[in-house]
Amino acid sequence: MSDAQAFHVEEPGPSEVRSPLVQEELKRAGVWFALAIAVALVVILAQPLMLILGALVLATMMDGGTRLLGRILPISRGWRLTIVLLGAVAFMAYTFYLTGSSLAAQAQAMRTIVEAQVMRIGGWMQQLGISATPSDLKGLATQAMSSMGRVTAAVGTAVGAITSGVMMLVLAIFIAVEPKLYERGVAWMLPIEKRAHFYRVADKMGWTLRRLMFGRLIGMAVEGVGTWLLLWAGGVPMAGLLGILTGLFAFLPNIGSIISGVLIILVGFSGGTDTGLYAFGVYMVVQIIDGYLIVPMVAKRATDLAPALVLGAQILFGALFGIMGLFLADPIVAMIKVYLEERSKAMKERNPAVVVPKPAA
Repeated sequence: MSDAQAFHVEEPGPSEVRSPLVQEELKRAGVWFALAIAVALVVILAQPLMLILGALVLATMMDGGTRLLGRILPISRGWRLTIVLLGAVAFMAYTFYLTGSSLAAQAQAMRTIVEAQVMRIGGWMQQLGISATPSDLKGLATQAMSSMGRVTAAVGTAVGAITSGVMMLVLAIFIAVEPKLYERGVAWMLPIEKRAHFYRVADKMGWTLRRLMFGRLIGMAVEGVGTWLLLWAGGVPMAGLLGILTGLFAFLPNIGSIISGVLIILVGFSGGTDTGLYAFGVYMVVQIIDGYLIVPMVAKRATDLAPALVLGAQILFGALFGIMGLFLADPIVAMIKVYLEERSKAMKERNPAVVVPKPAA
């Protein structure tokens, strides 16, 4: 017998699943396999996940209104939530039903005005020697509006959009009726030693989202009503529609103000140079009031998100998940920030001796 045969040691093979070595390797392979499946599911189920996140944001807004109303009316939570929902429905009915015909006519007229203004800008650029033609600018605008995202193509029709909105609203109502029930259900799936940390993170996320959405609603109201009244006072065409669009676009930080500003200026200059300059001044005044008063007092105190971070998240989520990702980019970034901060606090509590140096100025 040779030395190699005398000192040969048999090692476990793939069929020996009871071996600690094989079990460890199977665990590692299972982690990577599960990660690949999770990434695939996120890609496939992107639209339903966005609807669920949207429902959570709506439920947070309903919960915030219910809590705020509880400071005034000492009635049960169910009645307060009903009052909040009825108030929201009444506002939507007033906005879209009572003024629907006039707004529809104004929307069609605005489209014609914007296209005419874009063609005028293209002609002016040609006179300056710029090679871009009016048709190029129109095609670029059409391409930008049509490339909001591939994932939302399935809900691009009116029926799909209405169905998704109704599903999101119903889910948000169920969550807002008894949010602690679903919070305890998620915690039940976690180990017992992790549940206290989960409850703390969930409470902080809810607190942050409520203040973020409250600040967003205040900003939407200030921008929408202020734009409408100031444009109406200055005789700018379609002041009511511009006010509604400005208020709706105010839900999108950074991007929304740019879109509404372009519309206000284009429509303003359709009535003449003086009207256009007045519309530009109105846009600047409203944005300064919202940016330097509303946001610092309400939203920034709750989240303190850097503008570049929010804009980058909007671009990324808009490209990945379409218009829903664009709307939910700010709340998602706020929740991620809260989770990372709470995780950092938990790590410091476990290892108080570890000190992270601050970067040099």
